[in-house]
Amino acid sequence: MKVRQNEDYTNCGKTIAGLIEELKTFENQQLEVRILIDGGLTSMPISILTKRENKYALIENCQEVPTIIQHNPNWTLL
Repeated sequence: MKVRQNEDYTNCGKTIAGLIEELKTFENQQLEVRILIDGGLTSMPISILTKRENKYALIENCQEVPTIIQHNPNWTLL
């Protein structure tokens, strides 16, 4: 996975407002949303969003056996 350097989200994460704004830029709003793990080679579906400690919005996968997809290691960010 190639990460854009010097982007605030690289070190600080994104806010809910920032994430919503970015998601609105996707032409196809029906795309499945998945979370990347292990540096971008593997992803799993998002089951639920939760709030913890009134500080964090967390993305969780709640499947007993996650439906994992292996991705091409040479992909790049849009």
